[in-house]
Amino acid sequence: MAVTKATAQGQPPTLAPFQRLLADLRDVLGPTSGIDSEEVDEVKLQELMRNYKSCEADWEQFALADSASNYTRNLVDQGNGKSNILILVWNPSKGSPIHDHANAHCIMKVLKGSLKETRYKWPDHSNPGPPEVTHEQTFGQEEVTYMSDKLGLHTISNPDPSNLAVSLHLYTPPNAANFGFCIYSRESGKATLIKQGQNYSEFGKRVKTAASL
Repeated sequence: MAVTKATAQGQPPTLAPFQRLLADLRDVLGPTSGIDSEEVDEVKLQELMRNYKSCEADWEQFALADSASNYTRNLVDQGNGKSNILILVWNPSKGSPIHDHANAHCIMKVLKGSLKETRYKWPDHSNPGPPEVTHEQTFGQEEVTYMSDKLGLHTISNPDPSNLAVSLHLYTPPNAANFGFCIYSRESGKATLIKQGQNYSEFGKRVKTAASL
C-alpha cells in the first residue's frame, strides 16, 4: 500500500491520495450489500470520486495496457467484498460492446484522456432492430458519471485516434463478475449472456491467462 511520510514525529504515515480514495470508498460501502442498500448514498460515492484529483504517479502501477485488446480490466480493490474497483485502459478509437450492468451500479471517473458514453433504450424484443440511442456525451479527465440498468444500456469508447484513455470504475454489487452480464447486438438488439472476461491484472500484477472483452 502506498503511503507518504509522516508529517510529524510519532504520527502514523498518511495514505497516498489514490489509496485514500479506495479506503474512503470502502468506508462508505461498509458491511452493506452495495449502493442498493439504504445505508449507502450513491451521491457520496460519486462525490469521493470527483474530489480525487487524478495523478498518474498514484495509479500508473495498476494501469496495464494491451495493444491487442479494445481495453483492459485491471482490478484494484474489492471493496470489502461488496464491489469491484477497476482501472480500465482504452486503446485509441476502441470501445465496449453495448451492454447492461447486471442489476448493479457503475460509477466511472476519467483519469486520463477522454471517453465517450452512448446510452440506449432497452430493446423491444417483440420488434427487433438496432437499439435506439437516447444520449451521447464525452467526458474529459476528472469528470465522473453514473450508470445503472434503470438508465438503460450503454457503450464506452475512446474517441482519440492516437492516445490511450484511462478510467476508474466502481461496480456494486459485483454482479457482472460473479454471474455474468448481457451484451446486445447493434443490428437486432438481441441479448447474449456472457461471462465477464478475466481481469488483465489484479492489484498491479499481470494475470498470466488474462483475456479482455
